[in-house]
Amino acid sequence: MLEYAGSQSRGITRRRDEGAALARVLRSLDWLLIAGVAGLLAVGLWAVSGVTRFLVPGNPDYYLTRQIVYLCVGVVALVIALVVDPDIYRRFWKPIYFGTIGLIAVVLLAGRAARGSTRWIDLGFIKFQPSEFGKLLFVLAIAAFIAERARAGAEPSLTMRVLGLGLVPIILVFAQPDLGTALVYAAALGAMLFVSGTPWRQLAVLGSLAALLISVVLWIGPAAGVNFLHGYQKSRLTCFVHPNKCSVDATYNLEQSIAAVGSGEVRGRGVRNSTQVNLGFLPERQTDFVFAGFAEQRGFIGASLLLALYLLVLWRGLRIITIARDLYSAVVAGGVVVGMLFQIFVNVGMTMGIAPITGIPLPFVSVGGSSMIANLAAVGVLLAIHGRGRVARSPRRRTA
Repeated sequence: MLEYAGSQSRGITRRRDEGAALARVLRSLDWLLIAGVAGLLAVGLWAVSGVTRFLVPGNPDYYLTRQIVYLCVGVVALVIALVVDPDIYRRFWKPIYFGTIGLIAVVLLAGRAARGSTRWIDLGFIKFQPSEFGKLLFVLAIAAFIAERARAGAEPSLTMRVLGLGLVPIILVFAQPDLGTALVYAAALGAMLFVSGTPWRQLAVLGSLAALLISVVLWIGPAAGVNFLHGYQKSRLTCFVHPNKCSVDATYNLEQSIAAVGSGEVRGRGVRNSTQVNLGFLPERQTDFVFAGFAEQRGFIGASLLLALYLLVLWRGLRIITIARDLYSAVVAGGVVVGMLFQIFVNVGMTMGIAPITGIPLPFVSVGGSSMIANLAAVGVLLAIHGRGRVARSPRRRTA
């Protein structure tokens, strides 16, 4: 009986210590990052409200209502990710890695096709895109593998093993086919290798291998009669590199997007006067080309506000790398932030013709539950890394 009472007392003490530690983490949150994300969510809802106003006859708030629901679920995911210690992901990286691969593989076998791609799992009551959640899970798993073998230092064998682990989900996503998301995974993988201290010589070799792989996919393979890309994917890349060689139909989406961005001028044309959006000239205005529709309606001022908020979030995210408590946390933060940066650059760039059209959604703005929830969960992980990094450093400041 006394032994039971003692164990119960130790359990209560442990829970109190955990509660006190969590309270210190909450007091050390990055409020500028939270403010930046809150601003992005507000501007995103503003954008969705405008560009989808006349998309569903008789129900102008259809997409806005859905986006608010996704946002609420995403906030719950953010809070959960904030409370969970990132070290737990490190300890269970293998189930996370193989679970991610399994979900992506299930998509290829039994996923729901849309616009020539099989990216969705439809369970009847819910439909989600595993590759969107995989952007975060991929980083959490690969970062753990890197951190566990950090003692190997600059061994090329470690780099090749990391590359091998990373290529499996990348190839599976590419096979859906989803070239844009596969590139996001690759960008995150490169960032994690860089943050972990991979020597420049090895990074240069990997860059050369990447260039060779691109050449094989785009030129060498097709010349030998082996096509790795679908027709519409090749058309998008060809039109980006050689726009003069493309037909009117092939360049239609890009031309309408550029026209929408340019017609917004300084203050925008407003919701009712945005002809590119309202008359249906701008394709996928609620998802891939939401930035172009927002720029037409709100002009240079609105677009600048959105990009400034992205800059704030990315700056705070990069800062988290420098205050992370351990290598694992730093590598995770690097992968998450660079992956998000890549998505923003490609999505905004493709609407203006400075990046190829790849179908990457705009974080926190494009309509879509999987993207919204996954991105907010990623922010929760960043906040968890920041808070625990600040707590870990605070005793040193007091003793100094």
